[in-house]
Amino acid sequence: MAFLMTTSPRIPELCSGDVLTREEFERRYEAMPHVKKAELIEGVVAMGSPVRLQHHGAPESALSFWLGSYGAVTPGLIAASNTTVRLALDNEFQPDLLLCVPEHAGGQARIDADDFVAGAPELVVEVAASSVSRDLHQKLAVYRRNGVREYVVHRVDDAAVDWFVLVHGTYERQVADALGRYHSRVFPGLCLDVPALLRADLAAVRAAVDRAIAAAAAEHAAFVARLQRPA
Repeated sequence: MAFLMTTSPRIPELCSGDVLTREEFERRYEAMPHVKKAELIEGVVAMGSPVRLQHHGAPESALSFWLGSYGAVTPGLIAASNTTVRLALDNEFQPDLLLCVPEHAGGQARIDADDFVAGAPELVVEVAASSVSRDLHQKLAVYRRNGVREYVVHRVDDAAVDWFVLVHGTYERQVADALGRYHSRVFPGLCLDVPALLRADLAAVRAAVDRAIAAAAAEHAAFVARLQRPA
């Protein structure tokens, strides 16, 4: 990561539980290139744990494939993994995956001059195993307060997916359809087949996206046209 640094004879290391400003958090994070993930949650530093294959790496890869399948036929979206998001002065997260509408197309986040996301992405996805308590409590509250419109949490140990939608400033938990699929209210045709995801059937995950886009063809086409308007 490349944060702006200020002159200092010695920059203290980040430690879980440190209470810092966002500026100081970024300064210390920049000085620790070996650290792959650290977040500032309500002014308190949370350090990432070692990443296990089945508890995080593989589920995140499958969800990345899901969003990539949608992005492949929806040009113009901003999609990213493990990217710093500046949500507020005391909150700086690094969500597993995010999806943004570009600012010129009406999106609510922007890309700062130093190439970090500032403001709330339309969709955030977190893979939760050891982090489940934070993801469903402190981070959920911050995402809600800052206007993330849809928040998806894959609770790996529970073999479950929660999909929250922001309605009048409150997160409502979506109910899956009869086939166990969730449908985005923000991105036309974005559908997650949860049973297929849980059994790691990526072909079925992709097929569900294709069918949902076909069913919402006119709305999806209008959305793509909006994304592709000149900035």
